[in-house]
Amino acid sequence: MMGYRDRAVEQENLNEFSSLTMIGLISAFLLPSFSLGNEWDEVQKILHGTQEIVVLDGTKKSSVRYAGTERPVYGDWLVRHFLSDPENFNPFTSSDASVSSVQNYIFEPLLSVDRDPPYALKGLIAERYPEVGDDYLEYRFHIRKGVHFSDGHPLTVDDVLFSMKVIQHPEVLAPHLRNYYASVSDARIEGESLITFVCREPYFMNDLMLGRFSIIPKHFYDADGLLNEISLRSLIDGSWEKNDRVQAARTFAQRFNQNFNRAIVGSGPYVVENFERDVVTQQKVVLTRSPTYWANETEIVPASGYVDKIVFKIINNTDAAFIELTNGQIDMYNLQPLEFKEKSWTPEFQQRYMKAINYSGGFNYIGWNNAHPLFSDKRVRQAMSYLTNRKSMIDNLMFGLGESVVGPIHKFRPEYNHDLEPYGFDPERAIDLLEEAGWEDADEDGILDKTIGGKRIRFEFEFLVNSGNQIRKDIALVLQSELQDVGINCQVRELDWSIFLQRVRSRDFAAMTLGWTGQVRFPPDGYQIWHSSQIESGSNYVGFKNNEVDGILEAYRREFDPDKRIVMYHRLQAILHEEQPYTFLWKSRNAIAYSRRYRGVSWYPGGDRSSLAENSLNWWVSKESQRY
Repeated sequence: MMGYRDRAVEQENLNEFSSLTMIGLISAFLLPSFSLGNEWDEVQKILHGTQEIVVLDGTKKSSVRYAGTERPVYGDWLVRHFLSDPENFNPFTSSDASVSSVQNYIFEPLLSVDRDPPYALKGLIAERYPEVGDDYLEYRFHIRKGVHFSDGHPLTVDDVLFSMKVIQHPEVLAPHLRNYYASVSDARIEGESLITFVCREPYFMNDLMLGRFSIIPKHFYDADGLLNEISLRSLIDGSWEKNDRVQAARTFAQRFNQNFNRAIVGSGPYVVENFERDVVTQQKVVLTRSPTYWANETEIVPASGYVDKIVFKIINNTDAAFIELTNGQIDMYNLQPLEFKEKSWTPEFQQRYMKAINYSGGFNYIGWNNAHPLFSDKRVRQAMSYLTNRKSMIDNLMFGLGESVVGPIHKFRPEYNHDLEPYGFDPERAIDLLEEAGWEDADEDGILDKTIGGKRIRFEFEFLVNSGNQIRKDIALVLQSELQDVGINCQVRELDWSIFLQRVRSRDFAAMTLGWTGQVRFPPDGYQIWHSSQIESGSNYVGFKNNEVDGILEAYRREFDPDKRIVMYHRLQAILHEEQPYTFLWKSRNAIAYSRRYRGVSWYPGGDRSSLAENSLNWWVSKESQRY
C-alpha cells in the first residue's frame, strides 16, 4: 500500500523569494516553457470549479467518458512511466506501489467493483456476490466454471483456498495482508465450485476483503504440494507447528518468500512472457496481452485489454521522463505540477496529448519516528507541523494540484472530520512548544539542545527522501530552511528507493516524507497504519502508540452501522490531530497526460492504481494510428 510525496514553504511577509520559489525557478529552466497568459487563468477556473474528474483538450474542458460507436481493434502498445523498479513480483510479499500497478493486470480476485457509485461488488472469478450468513460470520462463494490461469490450468476452489493459506501462513512475509484477514478462522470446500469462508468475529469489510484478494495458482506456487496436509485453520490458530508436515510447511514459506520475486502467473488479461527479456532493471517491465485470456470477448469483463503490450518504462528522474514524453516515447505520464503549469501547453504538446485531472485516493505526509528521542514528545511533533507551510507548498510546488488535509481520511469520504482546525504556518507557536518541551540553546551555538537520559543532546537529525523524486526533496529542503531559523539542524539525505524503503520499514530514521495510496470507493480501515500491534509487523512505521486509538480501530472493524463508524473515526482523527505522528500534507490532484491516438478512453472515480488499470483496459488504437 505504499507510495508517494510532495513539497515546500513561504513566509507571511514575503519581501523576497523563499527557497521554495527558487527551487521552482531553477526547475523551470530545465525544459523550454510556454506562456499561457489568460488561458492558464481559464484552466484554473475549470479546476477550482469542481472536485470531479476533469479532461482537458488543450485548455478546454472535454468529455470524461468515451461516446464513440466504433468497434475496438487489437494492436499497438501502451507505454507508461515508472519512477523506480518494482520491489519484486511476488503476489503477496511485495507491497510497493510500482509492483501493484503491474499485478493489477496479471492477477484477479473473486469479485470486481462497479466503476460508478455506489461501487457495488459483483462476480468475477466468483459467479456473483457471496451468500452471507445472518451473523456475518460465513461468506459462501460460487466459483465460476471456465476460468483458467494464463498457462492454461483451470482455476478451481483449491486455488482459492490455497491463496488464503499463503496469506495466513505466519512465515510468509505478508503481515500487511494478514491484517485484513484477521477475522478469518477457517474455510470449507463444498463440492467442486463452492467455498465458504468462516470468520471468528464480524468485520464490516469482510465481503470486500474476501472478494478482492488475488487468486494465485497452486500448481505454480506450490508444485510439490507442501501445503496439502496443512489446513487453513491450523495456520491461523498455530497448531500447524505440531503437524508432522511442519517442515514441509516451513520449506514452502522459504521457497515462496525467495523463489517468486521474478516469476509470476495469474489469471488476468496480461502476462510477463519472458522475465529475462521483459523485465530489465532500470529499464522496463513489459506485459503482453494473453490471447487465451478466459474472459476475452465476454460480458463478464466488458473490456479485457486491446493493446498488445503494456510497457512500464523505468526512468528514475522526472525531468528525464518528461523529455521522453515530449519526444513521444511515453504514452501516459503523471505530470509533475511544474510540468503541468509551465511545460505542457506548447502547441506541439497539446497536439500530441490530452490531460485527465483527478484527485488521488491517498495522501502525502512527513513521518516522524515517534520512538526517536527528538520526536517522542507530541509537542515537538506539533511544532514541526507549525513549521510546515502547506499552503505555500501547494501554491508554489503543486501549483494548485493538491488540497491540504488534517488527517488520513480522504476529504471526500463521510468519515473525514471537518471540525479539526488545520495546523497553520506559525513559527512563533512552534518556538513556544519547543520551549515547553525543554529545548533551548543553552550554549548559544545556534542549535537547540536538551538533556535526555543524562546527556545533553543537540536538536539535529537526518531527513530521508528517495532519490529521483524532486517534490519530496523540495519538501525536505524547504523545511530544512525553516528549521534552521529556529535552531534545528536538519540534513537532507537522498537514498535509492530500495534502501530508503528498508530504512523506513526497519524504523531506522528520524524523519522522512512518503505517502499512502488509497481510494474513495470504500470506507477506510486504518488498522494497518495506526494500531500499535502493527509497529513490528505492519505499516506503523513511525511507531505510534495510543490505547484509545487501538480500541477505536478494533471496535470500528466490528461495527456495521456506518453512522456509528463515522463517529468513531471522527474521534480517531481528533486524537491523531493532537498527537501529530505525521505532519499531514495534502491529497494530490493528478494531471495525467495521455496520447491522443487512444480511443475508448473513459475516466472513472476511484483514485487508486487498480482503477487506473481497469480504465486502461478499454483503450484501443485504430489500425491507421498504430505505431508498434
